[in-house]
Amino acid sequence: MRKTPARSRTGGRWIEEWDPEDERFWREGGERIARRNLWFSVLCEHIGFSVWTLWSVLVLFMGPEYGIDPAGKFFLASMATLVGAVVRVPYTFAVARFGGRNWTIVSASLLLVPTAAAFAVMHPGTSYGTFLLCAVLSGVGGGNFASSMTNINAYFPLHRKGWALGVNAGGGNLGVPAVQLVGLAVLGAAGGPRVLIGIYLPCILLAVCCAVRFMDNLATVRDDTGAAREAARDRHTWIMALLYVGTFGSFIGYSFAFGLVLQTQFGRTPLQAASLTFVGPLLGSLVRPVGGRLADRYGGARITLWNFVAMAAATALVALASVRASLPLFTAAFIALFALSGLGNGSTYKMIPAVFRAEAAAAGLTGEAAAAYGRRLSGAAMGLIGAAGALGGLGINLALRQSFKAGGTGTPAFLAFLGCYAVCYAITRAVYVRRPAAPAAAPGAGAGRDRRLDRAEV
Repeated sequence: MRKTPARSRTGGRWIEEWDPEDERFWREGGERIARRNLWFSVLCEHIGFSVWTLWSVLVLFMGPEYGIDPAGKFFLASMATLVGAVVRVPYTFAVARFGGRNWTIVSASLLLVPTAAAFAVMHPGTSYGTFLLCAVLSGVGGGNFASSMTNINAYFPLHRKGWALGVNAGGGNLGVPAVQLVGLAVLGAAGGPRVLIGIYLPCILLAVCCAVRFMDNLATVRDDTGAAREAARDRHTWIMALLYVGTFGSFIGYSFAFGLVLQTQFGRTPLQAASLTFVGPLLGSLVRPVGGRLADRYGGARITLWNFVAMAAATALVALASVRASLPLFTAAFIALFALSGLGNGSTYKMIPAVFRAEAAAAGLTGEAAAAYGRRLSGAAMGLIGAAGALGGLGINLALRQSFKAGGTGTPAFLAFLGCYAVCYAITRAVYVRRPAAPAAAPGAGAGRDRRLDRAEV
């Protein structure tokens, strides 16, 4: 393996040759480099998630003196979620344009903008529009996930992608309970919201320095707008996007909303809400690699299918607890729902490269040609799928906002979420489990093929 320290295109550390499917290449140095990039990608993505979900904690600090009702607080969270979803698309393609290391440096540095802005304005008397602008700016932290996943996807061989993508995403997702735990500590010490924000400013600088020092760019990941167009035309991109709405959309939406629901529906104080809020995201983040590992072993479609069954059951218990105003049942069921959403995140994301690799094989490609086709389309599709998943979080917060605004309870929203999980179950079963799906023809594979995806490969 030959490493080139720089390229004229953008500068930085570039690796010119990369073939993780070659076992000798992998054993003689590829794995070491891939793992190093994975761990520092996790760090930067972790801080990005913390900044993105910062407002899920800040709203707990915002008492009556801020003059913002629960609907207004849900709307702040919704706007952060929306921007985080939208920026995931350009962030995905930025890896190919600028290099994984280079873009990680830029995207981590951008986190300073919303954090410094929130630090400056976070006090009573600031206008709602100013708070809304700061929440919108924090959405850039959500984009880090898409670029990080696209980057790490290129480093690992297919049979290790479930684990690698699960670790990368799970470590990033841990940024959610981390910021909530820090917020709990600050609340417990009677500190103000600016203390919480100030803690993250040096953390961002540390992440930037680590990306500069320890990460690499892969020259084999090229600018490829054709892959983006092909991925957008492939029906499996949008089917997988819908499934990811059900898993990751749930995780990020509930992460923003859980504390507010505890305050609004169950009358918990900010400290009481914060003492429970972090538990669900923590479990959901920790089990995400487990979902990827199970998908590696048993197939992502099978794990995802039964996970939606379990998510529907947990949601039914959440709705029951909401009707009965049972805080213990509500908390237990909601935390279980978090854990299941994390498990489904891992299994669903593992399906993405497997689906496109299976498409290539079904269309007649073999060996490195099939692997290259799968990497090319799955890398492009991940940005679209990740963006759609984050939009699911927006839907959850808007649904809860409307539910509380109309009736003072979250029960109608929870029943709607239950219906969504039923739809996701039906689609997973119909497309990837019960019967195979017809693939789009791969380039050069010949027209008119009617070969089918092997469900065991997905």
